[in-house]
Amino acid sequence: MTKITRVSLASPPDGGWGWMIVAGCFLVTICTRAVTRCISIFFVEFQTYFAQDYSQTAWIHSIVDCMTMLCAPLGSVVSNQLSCQAGIMLGGLLASTGFILGSFATSLKHLYLSLGVLTGLGFALCYSPAIAMVGKYFSRRKALAYGIAMSGSGIGTFILAPVVQLLIEQFSWRGALLILGGFVLNLCVCGALMRPITLKEDRSVPEKNHNRKSQREDCKQASPYSPLTKECTETRLCCSLQQEYGFLLMSDFVVLAVSVLFMAYGCSPLFVYLVPYALSVGVSHHQAAFLMSILGVIDIVGNITFGWLTDRRCLKNYRYVCYLFAVALDGLCYLCLPMLQTFPLLVPFSCTFGYFDGAYVTLIPVVTAEIVGTTSLSSALGVVYFLHAVPYLVSPPIAGWLVDTTGSYTAAFLLCGFAMVFSSVLLGFARIVKRMKRTQVPFPVKASDPKLQLWTNGSVAYSVARELDQKDEKPLPKARSGCNLT
Repeated sequence: MTKITRVSLASPPDGGWGWMIVAGCFLVTICTRAVTRCISIFFVEFQTYFAQDYSQTAWIHSIVDCMTMLCAPLGSVVSNQLSCQAGIMLGGLLASTGFILGSFATSLKHLYLSLGVLTGLGFALCYSPAIAMVGKYFSRRKALAYGIAMSGSGIGTFILAPVVQLLIEQFSWRGALLILGGFVLNLCVCGALMRPITLKEDRSVPEKNHNRKSQREDCKQASPYSPLTKECTETRLCCSLQQEYGFLLMSDFVVLAVSVLFMAYGCSPLFVYLVPYALSVGVSHHQAAFLMSILGVIDIVGNITFGWLTDRRCLKNYRYVCYLFAVALDGLCYLCLPMLQTFPLLVPFSCTFGYFDGAYVTLIPVVTAEIVGTTSLSSALGVVYFLHAVPYLVSPPIAGWLVDTTGSYTAAFLLCGFAMVFSSVLLGFARIVKRMKRTQVPFPVKASDPKLQLWTNGSVAYSVARELDQKDEKPLPKARSGCNLT
């Protein structure tokens, strides 16, 4: 078995092989997120062939998205325990197998298992480890690197949307799924590019690692059935989980996690129902597919330009605010969508929504890294994408149920829009409250030092600790003289 070469550096190289990591992550996002978006093009075909309603057919896209995000922590665990390369290659094989088996499906349930569960699991093993690897290779130009890497989703959608439509027309939906299964095998090539790297932060706790090594040696010497072996195994597991998932107790991360739930609920249904909505208002099939292409190419512009802009000095400290701004504007676009019922009006919608969708998707790993640091980034991204799972699973079927019940897309789009706006407002309110708490106590005082008293007058603080010390020292000579007299 070949040994994986691990590069050891004090700080992220911000270039060099890092650009190959960006290229690999770029291809991973094409093969995972772009292909997932293009599954919505099969929506009408599946609905017609299996004679099912909107909500039943929407479960296919929901299960793929749900499994991709639900199993994201599993992808982080596999990459941490084995290697990022092995995890992505395994994921590529599973995803390709799901597409190939889906091409032989005879019912929607078969597609739920093959195209939904198996392909989603394969995508989960690839997506979060590839994104986390970019964060390890870049620091100063992190937002730009993520912008380029995440733009694969938009570029892939722009190219694959018309190609998939053409494949369906030429080879039927079965042949198109079979060809996509071969295309997804390129994930194995992407995994080969992910060279592991060890940073200074990863070696910041040598004592803990030394203790773990000694514990492992003790466990090896003991019998596999002894209580010592069981105790050592449990201790190692607890220490590993505490180190990898200690960020779950951080208040900033908890607020981010809650807001992600609402944001994820809002962002998913559009990629399922944009094409059916366009067809329902009289847009042709090719124009509806072209709307997805526009969404994809503008997504690219949002990925790269927003990443480049937030790396500038004037905006580098305001990435959090930029993220809120992008999510809120996507929500406002949703609220306007029911009023847009012609192709010339849907084009600017696709441009605006696609740009800000690419913007906030780029900043998700950047904002997460600012909160938890690069050492726990892989595990934190696994949790963040895991939180996308339930909203991705339930939002398209709920939107489909609203369409079946009301006979229009208005209620579904309004619910998604309000969810994204609430996500942005929640994060903004939490940041304001945190800043208010900081301004209330601008000068920290140690409770163990009763002599230190601070009076604030505007921005000036006066310390009287020395005066108190002098007053305490004055009675000491009298006490000494009293002792001498006795």
